Amino acid sequence: MHEDDGIIVEDRGMYVCEAAALLDGGKGVRFPVIAFGHPTTGFVVRYDGKPFAYLNRCAHVPIELDWSQGDFFESSGLYLMCSTHGAMYEPDTGRCAGGPCRGGRLRPIAVLEYDGGIWWQPDAMVQVPAAGGTV
Repeated sequence: MHEDDGIIVEDRGMYVCEAAALLDGGKGVRFPVIAFGHPTTGFVVRYDGKPFAYLNRCAHVPIELDWSQGDFFESSGLYLMCSTHGAMYEPDTGRCAGGPCRGGRLRPIAVLEYDGGIWWQPDAMVQVPAAGGTV
């Protein structure tokens, strides 16, 4: 464990939520990130028993996907859907499955399920926000 700008970072990454908070095809959990130098959000959902995390930015137009906070899945629970233009994405790959995002894909964020928690992994483009970052 080490401290990064006042935020405690575990060796496994940044804590997002308890694993039990994510249900297959259910609500996702948003978390603050710095992406490409700008504050924004990432999100994690559970699909087919596994957590998947992405930058909360549609591949069609760079706007947040969720309908209301945490609502990323369309009604069947099989696809992630952009609330603005209806672009649909495969939850396990982030690839466009229909709509105006043709050929696009969501930007993945590495995520681990460990010891009853969900942890995201910073990388060269998606970083930990300064202390006090909000969703």
